[in-house]
Amino acid sequence: MSGGVDSSVAAARLVDAGWDVVGVTLHLWDSPDPDAQSRCCAPEDQRDARRVADVLGFPHYTFDRRQLFRERVVDPFVDAYLAGQTPSPCVACNEHVKVRELVPLAERLGARFVATGHYARIERDATGKARLFRGKDPRKDQSYFLHVVDDAELERSCFPLGDLTKEEVRAEALARNLPGATKGESQELCFVGQGRYAAFVEERAAGRLRPGAVVDEEGRTLGEHDGVHRFTVGQRKGLGVNTDGRALFVRSIDASSGLVTLGSPDRLASGGAVLSSLRLAGDVTLPTSCEVQVRYRTEAIPATVAREIGAGGTEEIVVRFVSPVRAVSPGQVAVLYRGDRVLGGGPIERALAATRPSPVVGPNVEVAP
Repeated sequence: MSGGVDSSVAAARLVDAGWDVVGVTLHLWDSPDPDAQSRCCAPEDQRDARRVADVLGFPHYTFDRRQLFRERVVDPFVDAYLAGQTPSPCVACNEHVKVRELVPLAERLGARFVATGHYARIERDATGKARLFRGKDPRKDQSYFLHVVDDAELERSCFPLGDLTKEEVRAEALARNLPGATKGESQELCFVGQGRYAAFVEERAAGRLRPGAVVDEEGRTLGEHDGVHRFTVGQRKGLGVNTDGRALFVRSIDASSGLVTLGSPDRLASGGAVLSSLRLAGDVTLPTSCEVQVRYRTEAIPATVAREIGAGGTEEIVVRFVSPVRAVSPGQVAVLYRGDRVLGGGPIERALAATRPSPVVGPNVEVAP
């Protein structure tokens, strides 16, 4: 329970269904800004969660996981930006903190299932195995972040909001008069203040910032920058250099030299990607044809995924898109779908150049990291 509307309504629905509910909140982060609204289960969120549990009539416990969250989510987030990558910390949080901690806590509390307020669905296949699917509300679907939940954990999971839209959840919270029913939400990361990604990294970089030059595709120097952590592939705004009116985007980031290369939109296209690892559902094998989503809130693109022998003679996990995709960023996660079903996913190690002209699809990133 985060103290927000989603987990509160999920708990209320479970109570209505006759389940013996126990509320659990993980204390993950304390914001140094007293005016910032925390969404990482800090003390104010814990109090809201406890109020909901009291109203619904079940016990509530808080467990301190701040050190684990810092080690497995925050520190890798900083390291990734310093390495010129664009991390997906919500995936790391589910993989190493939330889901991985809640299952053993359920064992300790004698609970059969772990329920959360995620917008995702679980369906059973012909053999009775639990499989992960997108949530009904395409604007709130969070299956992308849950692809790291393995088969055994999925068997213990429950997502009561999977068949609801956000508007329906909000209306239900108001109708039930739940504490926090009018509580707002933010699209920012839970541990970083709005628009403060670069400052957050700098505060924790400990002398590891990597300044360098910003150049165009012809190698002409356009300016200098204070660190590669200020850039992400596909970025156009906030570049800090004079582009002479040209529409230039970040094409590549070389953290070792600090070199940031800008290019025209058509040079952002990638024909595929190499993944550093791949987690698959138990009934999925390679090679496979599917749809692949390379960022949260972007369209899933038809692709093939297979193991191939790379230039160095080693085996690689390669995604090849049917049509080139714009702004494929190392550090982000490629999640595999077949229709609404999640097949698996893994971190993007590097993008592959497009080999033939074709309409480009995918995100056109317009904001600074």
